[in-house]
Amino acid sequence: MFSRDRWNEILEALNANKVRTFLTAFGVFWGITILVLLLALTNGLKNGVTADFGDFATNSMFMWTQGTSKPYKGLPKGRYFNYKIGDVAAIKSEIPNLKYVSPRNQLGGFRGANNVIRGTRTGAFEIYGDYPEYIKQQPMDILQGRFISYSDIEAKRKICVIGTGVLKGLYDKGEEALGTYIKINGVNFLVVGTFKMSNSQGDGEQDASTIYIPFTTFGQAFNRGESVGWMAITAVDGIPITTIKQQVFDLMKSRHKVHPEDERAIGHFDLSEQFERISGLFSILSFVGYFVGILVLTSGIIGINNIMLIVVKERTKEIGIRRALGATPWMVKGQILQESLILTILSGMVGVSFAALVIWIMNSILDSVGPVENFANPSVSMQVVFTALIILVVSGLLAGLIPANRATKMKPVDALRIE
Repeated sequence: MFSRDRWNEILEALNANKVRTFLTAFGVFWGITILVLLLALTNGLKNGVTADFGDFATNSMFMWTQGTSKPYKGLPKGRYFNYKIGDVAAIKSEIPNLKYVSPRNQLGGFRGANNVIRGTRTGAFEIYGDYPEYIKQQPMDILQGRFISYSDIEAKRKICVIGTGVLKGLYDKGEEALGTYIKINGVNFLVVGTFKMSNSQGDGEQDASTIYIPFTTFGQAFNRGESVGWMAITAVDGIPITTIKQQVFDLMKSRHKVHPEDERAIGHFDLSEQFERISGLFSILSFVGYFVGILVLTSGIIGINNIMLIVVKERTKEIGIRRALGATPWMVKGQILQESLILTILSGMVGVSFAALVIWIMNSILDSVGPVENFANPSVSMQVVFTALIILVVSGLLAGLIPANRATKMKPVDALRIE
């Protein structure tokens, strides 16, 4: 590998027929380019789809109530019921392996009627009654001030944390919001914090047009008492919420006199289950990307193999002279393998560089035109690049193996007779 004469011989052999060398190398170049681009596009699609989950803890589920589908204990079919704050305490105490159980209530909507007033300005925003741990389930960046605290919950303080959309709709640019009051459905609330979601894709406008207030204050101010609209439940790390949720359902059915086999009474959305399905889908797509890319790359390797066989045949007399002058079979084999390896690696690295350029152009276009639905940040990790390098090395050795073996089987006398 460190012989200057050997490298000069390799370069002379590759330059002897430049068109043939280019066409041979192009197969490997195109194969590795396709492999890297397919994996980058798969990652871009994965990033775009998983962005819809936002930064919400993926090992979570949402749970709400619906009408019963079966009569039970003298209660009729079609009965509606509500969760109470006591249900939250029961879940926390009786169901193990739960990290957070957050009761939630909601009022209004950012596309509904105006429900918030500040001075002469009004706006339609989503109002949520929450507990402090909700920020651990739905991470957000607190720009100023703070989030809800347990002292707010206990004292039922009329405070609120507002999103950037609320700030934009009710305040002048650069105007200080902390310490001011806004009126929600006729009730005054002190602004103690502003926030923006860490992930602005998906429902970014809706997230920005949100106001959080203490859960207990929500119940008192808007006559909800201890009713709970729905719950956000997160399991501990390493234990899927999917394996725990049936215990939660059974407990709620028992507490609210719902038939144990009633599948309609409790509605839920299992974020963990959906996330696992999507992760499985993209694992399959990544496999397909590797499979197709390697198939294309294999066609290029076969091309190098065939060309090296031709090269060996063309250089039969040269090989015979080398053997007559004392070159061992391993020296001849090493020469052929090294030529094949260098041609494969050089063309492959050019392919990786070209794919990186295409990926950079795609990201530049996405940055200029803004977010594209279900597609974001196409890229590949360094692990993929190293994997591609290993594939190239192995492929180069395999491509040169048959020609090298053929070259070493030649007898010097027979090789010298060939004109």
